[in-house]
Parts: sequence; C-alpha cells; structure tokens
Amino acid sequence: MTYVVTENCIKCKYTDCVDVCPVDCFHEGPNFLTIDPDECIDCSLCVPECPAEAIFAEDDVPDDQRPFIALNAELSRAWPVIAERKAALPDADAENGQPEKLKDLLR
Repeated sequence: MTYVVTENCIKCKYTDCVDVCPVDCFHEGPNFLTIDPDECIDCSLCVPECPAEAIFAEDDVPDDQRPFIALNAELSRAWPVIAERKAALPDADAENGQPEKLKDLLR
C-alpha cells in the first residue's frame, strides 16, 4: 500500500509533508504534489502533517478521489522530487477545502 495525494492539494501545495518524508517520495508540479508509489514506504508520517488533509492511504482514498491513485503514479514520473519544505502557494489558505479543483491542475 502507498499513500496518495488527492484533489485538495491542488492550488494549495503545502509542503509540510515533504519535511517528514524519510525517502523523498514527493514530486512537485506547478500547483500540486504527488507521491511516487514505487518510492513510498508506507510510513504514514506525511498524513498528519498535511494542512489540507489531502493525503490518504491508497485503501482509504474516498471513492470520488480514486482517479488520483493513477494520477500520482503518472505525474510522479514526470515531475522532479521535492525534498525540502517551501512556502505554500499564495492563495493556499483560500483554496483549501474548495471543491472541484481537478480542472485547475497544471501539468
């Protein structure tokens, strides 16, 4: 089992999770983070660190967020590893919890 970043990360991109990851499995896109399922060691340290509550164990991903399992795998192959915490996006607090953000995902 791996962990998956879901829709609420889009346009927030808090990186608190990156600080605690012991294997640097996070990848950074323009307005979203992903977890590389081949690198994740299932430690769950990232889950409580995410202010957007956007990280789930693969088995616990809500039904409407299941497409993010494949999306994390796909985008983590294309995006660079992020190993250090950075500032969140400027409107992160306002975007946190907003619905239907998949259309805003920048690749």
